[in-house]
Amino acid sequence: MSGWGYPRYVSVAEKKAKAAKKLKQLKKKNPDIKPVVIDGNTLARTWWGKSWNKNLERYADFSNRIGRGRSYVRHGAVLDLKIDSGKVTALVQGSTARPYKVEIIIKAISPALWASIKRECKGELKSLQDLLAGKFPKALGEIFFAEGEGLFPTPKEISFNCSCPDWASMCKHVAATLYGVGARFDEDPALFFKLRGADTKNLIARALKDKTDELLKKTKKKSAKVIDGADLSDMFGIEMDNQPNFSKSRAPVIKGKVKAVKKRATTKKSTKSSKPTAPPLKQTKQIKKIKQKTEQKSPKTKKTATGQVAELIITNKNGLTTEKLVEKTGYSKIKLYGIVHRLKQQGKIKNKAHGIYIKA
Repeated sequence: MSGWGYPRYVSVAEKKAKAAKKLKQLKKKNPDIKPVVIDGNTLARTWWGKSWNKNLERYADFSNRIGRGRSYVRHGAVLDLKIDSGKVTALVQGSTARPYKVEIIIKAISPALWASIKRECKGELKSLQDLLAGKFPKALGEIFFAEGEGLFPTPKEISFNCSCPDWASMCKHVAATLYGVGARFDEDPALFFKLRGADTKNLIARALKDKTDELLKKTKKKSAKVIDGADLSDMFGIEMDNQPNFSKSRAPVIKGKVKAVKKRATTKKSTKSSKPTAPPLKQTKQIKKIKQKTEQKSPKTKKTATGQVAELIITNKNGLTTEKLVEKTGYSKIKLYGIVHRLKQQGKIKNKAHGIYIKA
């Protein structure tokens, strides 16, 4: 307190230094602590992070109070933030030496609303990567962001508590945590669906079936072109082993080419009887050559993107960060978020710390 009874002014630099000092202390006791780090003045950069913040700010119940948390989250006061199904927990540095504990409970999206959103999508989502990156038609964005009828929670679906003595229904520590959630979605958009209790696979299963049927219709013969499961997995961002088999029977590539050779030989024999036909030995050699070429072009050891990432993580005892995975695979962060999310759902990998993955 100053001499006139007002609180002493604390500069932004002093607040940042205090938060950094406390974070260093906490990391010694708990290496898995996950602070919210904001680069620059922009609180969120991705579609999911921005939409989360806009959703909170559009409600009168929150709009007049949530702004109190902007400066707190910017100067690193959110020392730890974890997102689980329907729950957010955080440690926020305030005016006291000990950080305040914040807990936010968010109701899962109702089954009826989730079913309605899936119907409205009508197979327009092309892949999990596009969904997490916010790359979808504008109409879908409007469906997801619809007030009270979209994916984002209303104030009635959000409850919170803070250990601070502030009497306000939403203190600045809770407000900072809510903005921190948006920043966390920038790092891992899949956490949004985890928080809301919604399965992303349900949104794109129909899109996969429609696209597969379309590709199969374009091929005049079932054996003319075979779509590799690895290619479909990369195309749609889904692990094909977990998807329904939309194509029940397709002849292998080799058999299709062998049949084509035999058919050409028979046709030549019937239409051009004046010319001598190739002896059986030559035809056999031709078939063998086709088999050898096919085997060279389609190696059996080809790995899917998911399998490649899984092997890298599982064989590394110390775990791998997203940046290391980008470096080793050449895949974009958005694609890796989808793959990592899928592997965690399958129980193959887990988080050692935020952004670090190890074998489950």
